[in-house]
Formats: sequence, structure tokens, C-alpha cells
Amino acid sequence: MTASGGFKPESERVTRRLRDEIIDGTRRPGSRLVERELAEALGVSRLPVREALKTLVSEGLVTPRPRTWAVVREFTTSDIADLDEVRSGLETLGFRLAAQRHTRDGLERLRATVDAELEAARAGDAVRARRAAADFHETVISLAANELLNELERVLRSRLRWLMGQHDDLLAVALEHEALYQAIAERDVERVQTLVLHHLATSRSAALGHHAQERAAGREQDEERGRVPED
Repeated sequence: MTASGGFKPESERVTRRLRDEIIDGTRRPGSRLVERELAEALGVSRLPVREALKTLVSEGLVTPRPRTWAVVREFTTSDIADLDEVRSGLETLGFRLAAQRHTRDGLERLRATVDAELEAARAGDAVRARRAAADFHETVISLAANELLNELERVLRSRLRWLMGQHDDLLAVALEHEALYQAIAERDVERVQTLVLHHLATSRSAALGHHAQERAAGREQDEERGRVPED
């Protein structure tokens, strides 16, 4: 399959599928990604799987291993701290610029992400709520109208979406986004600054707590189910 005629390469489909499964937590940190097994499960040849794994390595979600397999990256506490520092700098600027520069159309898009997140959070749909939460942050950066800032966000997007998924209090996060939306809509830059700093602090604490719990719960399960991959 080629990109002509509106079709996308199989490698893109495989990449998107694996990326979503990693970010959503379906594939736990440390779980094995074996080319042959993935190709059979997804109904494709090994080549698009190989290309997908290379892409996910470059995005920081997968760690390569010898021969024809890899593992879902196991983020350390230090990794999370580093990512959080970069995210804080990116978003502190991005939210301020969004409050100053947003357009009516952009604000409508942002409103839609908040509504989707609130609906999912109230329904207890964790995957949909976390995806909408990440969409909210990406939309804010787009409203900043700074191409270099958008470029930096795209480079880090997969890791940032993973980081933003490391929380359990879905409604609390959605309500913080609602407050940020209101401040951005009112172009209240000072209030946006206060709210985003608070939001980053609560997100940091939630991410570290969630990450510790997930690693503790997942380590034993993965050891019990794991086996040495083959070519």
C-alpha cells in the first residue's frame, strides 16, 4: 500500500496502533515487541512493523533490543522529571501566548476539547478523557501562533501524551482545563500564568504517583507472562 490515492503506508497504520496502545497503557512498560508476533497479530508483513518500531524508538516510546524485537520504554523517575521540566517551559510560554493570540475559531476548537474531556471524565472513560486532555494541551500550543513552539511540541508529542496520561483523577484534571479555558477566553494572562503553574504542579505530583503504582503493579504481571522472544 502506498500514500498515493489517499492511502497511507501500512507502517503508518501500525505505528499509530502501537503508539496508541503504549500511550493508553494497553502495552505496559517493559513488555516485548517482537516483529514476527506483531506482524501476525496485525495481519501485515514484518517490514511495516520494523519501520513502525524505528519510528517509535525515535519518538522515545520504545527501546530497541538486538535482532528483531524491542520493548516498551520503561520511563524512570529521572526521565519523568526531565520531561516535566521541558514541558513546564514549553507550556508556561504556550499558555500565555494562547491567551494573547487566540482566534475565535481556535477558541471554539479548544472549547470542544474541554467538553469532550468533561464528558469522558464524568462517564469514567479513562482512555477517552486522557486523550482529550492531551488534545487540550496540543490545541493550546497551536493557539500560541508560534511555529517554532509548535515544532518543539511535535518533536515531543508522543512522550508528552504519555506523560499526560499518568493521572487517575480524570474529573479534577478536566476541571482545571475548564478554568484554564475560561482564563484564555478572557485573555487574562496573569490568571492563566497562575493557573498553569498550579496545573503543572498537580500534574507532576499525579504523574509520579501514578507511575510508581503502575510500575509496581505491572512488574510482577509482566514477569509472570513474559518469555524470551524469538526471531
